[in-house]
Amino acid sequence: MTMTKTLMIVAELAVINWTLILAASLIKAKAWKPSGLIAAMGNREKEAPCDGFPARTDRAAKNMLENMVFFTALALVASVGGVADPHVELGARIFFWARLVYIPIYMIGIPVARTSVWAISVIGMGMIFASIVQALP
Repeated sequence: MTMTKTLMIVAELAVINWTLILAASLIKAKAWKPSGLIAAMGNREKEAPCDGFPARTDRAAKNMLENMVFFTALALVASVGGVADPHVELGARIFFWARLVYIPIYMIGIPVARTSVWAISVIGMGMIFASIVQALP
């Protein structure tokens, strides 16, 4: 099996997702302060509740992780199944760019735009799914 552009997008999104999870954790802990850095490196058993920007960043990270599960499954099925439809790569690119736009929109807190961009990413996954279904014998 060769590395396809779609699988490369999965790898790139995994790195972006890991970075977002790390950033959310550090923002929630206020790691720019010595006390926050100590809290971030601890077990976080007594995490203070947060709201606003830190909470939105955390939710954006969790949402990205949830969507990555579905996207990765679709990308792997298409790649392993040898689906050569150009809509697979196009759907992956749409998902990638929509998710990149989604992250700061969620973190800033723009509700309608957030949902619209999320829907665009779902369309990208839908394109991959449709290509898989069309490739069935």
